Amino acid sequence: MLKGYGLTTAELYYRIPDYRNVLNSFVWQTYDLAPDYPELFRFIEFWQEKIEGPLHSVRFTHRKLIAPGEWRNVVGEFRLH
Repeated sequence: MLKGYGLTTAELYYRIPDYRNVLNSFVWQTYDLAPDYPELFRFIEFWQEKIEGPLHSVRFTHRKLIAPGEWRNVVGEFRLH
């Protein structure tokens, strides 16, 4: 997580092969490394090669799980009971 991995959420819009006028959406999430997004682009390539529904558009967002300013070393511990 400290290497820059974060949660990437992508919303893919695609057309149904039999009904080209119908636009569907598919939401996909994984942990990916910004700014290159290798997992996201691997999934998009898989979609284009293996799935019949052609992609219309892709929207995605990325949120780092731990930013450098948010991490801190904890030296104490409190226990109750």
